[in-house]
Amino acid sequence: MKLCFLVEELYRHDGMPLDVARRLSSWGHQVDVVRPGSSLLRISEEVRAGTHDAWVLKTVSGGPGLTLLEAAAAVGLTTVNDARSIRAVRDKVLTSVIARQHGLPVPVTYSAPRATLFADVPDELFPLVVKPADGSSGRGVRFVPDPGRLAEAEQAGEGQLIAQPYVPNPGSDLKVYCLAGEFHATLRRSPLHPDGPVEEGVVPLPAEVAAAAARVGAVFGLDLYGIDVVLGPDGPVIVDINDFPSFRQVPDAVSRLAGAVLDLARAGGSARTGVLAPAPRIPSQPLIPYGQPHPHPEADMLAAVPGVAQI
Repeated sequence: MKLCFLVEELYRHDGMPLDVARRLSSWGHQVDVVRPGSSLLRISEEVRAGTHDAWVLKTVSGGPGLTLLEAAAAVGLTTVNDARSIRAVRDKVLTSVIARQHGLPVPVTYSAPRATLFADVPDELFPLVVKPADGSSGRGVRFVPDPGRLAEAEQAGEGQLIAQPYVPNPGSDLKVYCLAGEFHATLRRSPLHPDGPVEEGVVPLPAEVAAAAARVGAVFGLDLYGIDVVLGPDGPVIVDINDFPSFRQVPDAVSRLAGAVLDLARAGGSARTGVLAPAPRIPSQPLIPYGQPHPHPEADMLAAVPGVAQI
C-alpha cells in the first residue's frame, strides 16, 4: 500500500508516529511523510492525484495538518482518523457538548476566555480543574481550590479555557487506548498530583470503563484514540479524549498501530459516528511479555528496512 503520514513540527522527531511509518516501510509499504508546517506543497495536485491509499495525521490543535487531511477527505480519499472526528475532539468545548448529549460520563463544563470569569461558577462546584480548550498532553492543566484563587490561574495567551469540577481521585489517571477496536489500559500519574506515589504501567481494564471507551469511539467516529479516565467515588469519569495519542506503555505499540493503520486503510477508513461499536476486544493484561515481538501478519514480508520518504 501507499500511505501518506502528515506529521506536525512538534512531532518531527517523535517515535510516534515516525516509528510506525518505519515499521510499515519495513513491511514493504511505501510511506511518504509530509511535514505541513515546513514544506512547500503543490497541495491541490498532491491531493487530487489520489495516489495514496490512505492519509494519516498526527496533529496539534490549530496545526495545518488537519486542513490537509480534510482536503483529502473532501475528494473522497481515506483518512485515519476521520477528519471531522478529529475536529470534534480537538475543541474541548465541542467535545464536552457532544459527549454529554450522548450520555458519556463527562463532567459539566464551563467555558470562558479568562480564568477569573469562572468566579461565577457555583461555589459548590469548586474545586475546579481549568485548562485550555485546545490543550493536550496535560499542558496548562491546573487545580483551583476556590474562587479566590482564580487570579493565580491566569496565564497569558491561552485563548479559550474550560473548567470542570474536580473529581476526587487517588492521584492517578487511567489511560485507555483504542487501536481499531482493541483496547489497552495503563495507569498514569495525574498532572494534578505530579508527586503522588503511583506505580505506572499496564493494568487490567474494568468492563465499565471499556464500555465507555467503546462508546466514545462510536459517538465521535474515532478508530485510533485515547481517553483519560478518573476513577472517582461515583464511578469512572472521562476527563479527556485524544485522537492519535502516544499509546505509551501499550505492549508492542508500534506494530499494533501499524497493523491497525493498514487494516483501516484497506477497509476505506471508518464512518461509525452515531453508531454503537461492537463489544471492545479487551486483551488480558499484560497482553504480551515486554520485549517479545508481536508483529502484524505482514511483519515477515521483508527483512530489510527501506527508507521512509520525506516530502
